[in-house]
Amino acid sequence: MLTITQEKLSEISAKARAYADVFQLPLQNRVWRGQTGDFTGSGVGSSLDFQDHRSYMPGDDPRHINWQAYARTGSYSMKLYREEVRPMIDLVFDVSDSMWFQPEKQTRALELFYFVFYSAIRSGASISCSIVRGDSFERLSDDAVHGHAWTRRVEIMPETPAAASPDLRPLPFRAQSMRVFISDLLFTESPDRCLRALTRNKGRGLVLAPFVKAEANPDWDGNYEFVEAESRLKHPHRVERGLLQKYLNAYKRHFEIWKTLCRKYDIAVARVPGEFNFQLAMQAEAIPNSVIEIL
Repeated sequence: MLTITQEKLSEISAKARAYADVFQLPLQNRVWRGQTGDFTGSGVGSSLDFQDHRSYMPGDDPRHINWQAYARTGSYSMKLYREEVRPMIDLVFDVSDSMWFQPEKQTRALELFYFVFYSAIRSGASISCSIVRGDSFERLSDDAVHGHAWTRRVEIMPETPAAASPDLRPLPFRAQSMRVFISDLLFTESPDRCLRALTRNKGRGLVLAPFVKAEANPDWDGNYEFVEAESRLKHPHRVERGLLQKYLNAYKRHFEIWKTLCRKYDIAVARVPGEFNFQLAMQAEAIPNSVIEIL
């Protein structure tokens, strides 16, 4: 369960806004289509940057006729300029209870959420935010994110079974948008359904997966009472070396499958540790895997 004060959320969001002055989403690495903005489009437009020229056709805007070329050749030709467009970013935040497993993981997940939000705003992109838990999702207004009112929506979302997969299929992704999915990916269903949703309608997917050492490399030894993050059910177990190794192997294999299928769908994925400061955490996988770039 997400338990955090408004003061702490304000502190985290302020830091994330500062991180957006150091790091950015990889928006420059693709050709965009859409609303007017500052990024290179796939067509021609009316910016000041010359791109190419072609022969004049009836109905063309005479203001773009290359009169110097006409003086030399006697033929009309048109100047073509670079189209400037506004990227679209659809941010999806998995708010399953496993995301709040430990304070460090909760903080890192929230930092990533606010960082992507403010990075999109800083770049001039059109940002759309949603939270998802199991089969349920909620669209968030920009004001709800700025004012942290979105956390109240998390509180009333239906409970889910343990390890339930967030269903991204009903989300209203915009065509050709960049879809940023923040999730610990700790659900048992195959990643295929999730990854297909992130890439439908020519979308580009990015995945940021917060984690902590306590789940990735635990030091269990002896008797423990485990608690399922979603159901809160308690399960007493005695952990010996063989059981711990079985868990570590399964955990490693789980994320190897995710990374393999992300390559299949051309989705960049990075696991982000919660124990380091944000800058060091980005250098682990996010920057090397081109999920995040340095400004």
